[in-house]
Amino acid sequence: MKEVLCVVFDQFETLDLFGPVEIFGRMTDSFRCVFYSRNGGIVESSHGVPVVTKPFSDAPSSGYVLLIPGGAGTRALVGDAAFVDELARLARGAEYVLTVCTGSILFSKTGLLDGRRATSNKRVFMWTGKESPKVNWIKKARWVRDGNIYTSSGVSAGMDMVLAFVADVIGYEAAKRNGDEIEYFWSEDPDHDPFADLY
Repeated sequence: MKEVLCVVFDQFETLDLFGPVEIFGRMTDSFRCVFYSRNGGIVESSHGVPVVTKPFSDAPSSGYVLLIPGGAGTRALVGDAAFVDELARLARGAEYVLTVCTGSILFSKTGLLDGRRATSNKRVFMWTGKESPKVNWIKKARWVRDGNIYTSSGVSAGMDMVLAFVADVIGYEAAKRNGDEIEYFWSEDPDHDPFADLY
């Protein structure tokens, strides 16, 4: 069983986190979601949803899946060097890194996306290159996999990405069954991104 180390911060986007958690949380033989924040304690989403978290210092040293949501809170954190350093430490210990929405922009500040392909929320896509010009930002993509790093577009795209991740590491049938059980229309094509044109 792999721990999914869920990064939580003030004003995270609720579905960015809990869409993937719904999927991982149903696969109790394979994954266990644990919530971490900088100092631990209760942290609220942008919609006021409280989450009880452990401090980053309690995180395991290796072998986990790191999940980084986006949201309004990323705006301040991209300039928070201490937080970015902690995120980089967690990412180096991860077997896989998964980001949702502007979580990829926050993660890019670690430098660990430099030279790699990644995507982000299309509504704020202009922000990507300004923050991290060394990343190969892909505008038209529902999600992108580059090695052990998965990045997704805005909000609900995180669920498509996580189902693709499950298909890669557990198997397609497990992913399809999970999507069917929650009555979710999984967009299986990572290049199908109508929102890139919309915005």
